[in-house]
Amino acid sequence: MRETLFRDHFWSSDLTSTVGYDSIIQHLNDGRKNCKEFEDFLKESTLKRSLDAFKQQIDNVGQGHIQLAQTLREEAKKMEDFREKQKLHRKKIELIMEAIHKNRNLQYKKTMEAKRLYEQRCRDKDEAEQAVHRNANLVTQKQQEKLFLKLAQTKSSLEDSDRNYQQSITSLEKIREEWQKEHIKACEFFETQECERISYFRNALWLHVNQLSQSCVQNDEKYEEIRKSLEMCSIEKDIEFFVNLRKTGSSAPAPVAYENYYNAQRNATPVRSPASVPISRRGPLPTPTSGPGDPDYATIDGYSLIHH
Repeated sequence: MRETLFRDHFWSSDLTSTVGYDSIIQHLNDGRKNCKEFEDFLKESTLKRSLDAFKQQIDNVGQGHIQLAQTLREEAKKMEDFREKQKLHRKKIELIMEAIHKNRNLQYKKTMEAKRLYEQRCRDKDEAEQAVHRNANLVTQKQQEKLFLKLAQTKSSLEDSDRNYQQSITSLEKIREEWQKEHIKACEFFETQECERISYFRNALWLHVNQLSQSCVQNDEKYEEIRKSLEMCSIEKDIEFFVNLRKTGSSAPAPVAYENYYNAQRNATPVRSPASVPISRRGPLPTPTSGPGDPDYATIDGYSLIHH
């Protein structure tokens, strides 16, 4: 059966999302809370009962309680040290990942802005070209020069924005690859910590139960039931259960692709123009004759002029 790993199940198709990472962190925080609750139990509940019993029992029973209390204090200190050690190591990874997430999201935002500016420059250049063609025979030479100058400027701006957009895409891809590698490393580190925590926590509980069983023989049947439940504790199953419960996706986000503005324009479905209406052509108009009192007509090169 294939082993269930954190690195295979905590992804999101959204490049800027941290849902997988956040799910792991939440689970680790819950684990730390369990350790702290057990630590407090060792310090307060069991120890207090042992000390209270010491005042009421004969010296030999009280001596056993003192020894047990000392053992519990030592175990609580071990649990505290283990928890703080994991917290310290995990904090280093969290700081690295926070910086990478911030850098990734910042570059993504810059790339989207570069794309927006690039597309705007494309539209500006198209409008300038249309203005040149539209006014080719309707403006003066000076106005034409202004139109051509504006067209040249928009082309230059387009080249700059296109180059900047492509550079942003390249930078984003490098950051995305770096983030993906660090995310995998973080998942592997957190999984190792979680395995250690489960193992340590299980062993600590087992030891504590044995200590209580030695001190309270009459409750040994109850503690045996706890041991049986602990025997069923499986690191692999706990990891698999958590992954199945909280997994966010098994595929990393795809690279952000460069989108050429004009390719998108060419691939767009052309709009059908209405069918053209045939234009009938007449023959030349006949030269009318003037009657008495009518205005005179004159024809020049096929044009008729009315003289009153």
